Amino acid sequence: MSNPIQSSEILKTETSVSESEFKSSKANQPEIKFDQKSNLTKSGNNLLDNLSAQIAKLPGMGPRIAKRLVLKLAMSKEKLLKPLISSLNDLNEKIFPCQKCGNFDEGDICGICQDASRDDSQLCVVESVADLWAIERAKNFLGRYFVLGGNMMSADSRGISEQKFEDLFAKITKEGVKEIIIATSATIEGQTTAHFISDQLKDCAVKITRLTYGIPVGGELDYLDEGTISIAIKTRSPLF
Repeated sequence: MSNPIQSSEILKTETSVSESEFKSSKANQPEIKFDQKSNLTKSGNNLLDNLSAQIAKLPGMGPRIAKRLVLKLAMSKEKLLKPLISSLNDLNEKIFPCQKCGNFDEGDICGICQDASRDDSQLCVVESVADLWAIERAKNFLGRYFVLGGNMMSADSRGISEQKFEDLFAKITKEGVKEIIIATSATIEGQTTAHFISDQLKDCAVKITRLTYGIPVGGELDYLDEGTISIAIKTRSPLF
């Protein structure tokens, strides 16, 4: 007949060993953290977290989408990741702002500025390269461009450097521009920018027009379809 005291000691010993093994195995597992912002669990991998954080900074991205993209790239290295790395290297090494208009392209002068068939007498002034590309998608403007790189905030020029305005006015004077098409967005900042430019050019013998019909109040060119932009170009009217 077994001794009750000995059985109790054996049970305590087995329990102690099981708890020790459990703690040991738990210590070897990666720490699981909970991201309160994205409501996603993560394993604490700095490389993946850092890449997700960088992607989340891009327009239209967020923590959830960024993590899904990182996971997809990690799972498709040959098909997606390596071609993407190659394209990003090309973007970094070969794409630069055009020295004449501010567009992005290969080399110092973009393809639009090199195109001899474009009309030098028409100059379209836009806030961003995205706006330039939006107008190009409409395929009915054959003049030149000038990218401001922003817009005016209230009554000052915090959004655009003074050098940009000087470059614009010098371009208008030296290159024989006959018409300025101000294609800034239909926002308060965009309208302020348009009025500032027209006021600075009021003594110049140049026609100043503004995109009107088809552009909704508060609308931005990059979000408009080609048909709307095309109508706006065709139905432009004098600013004053």
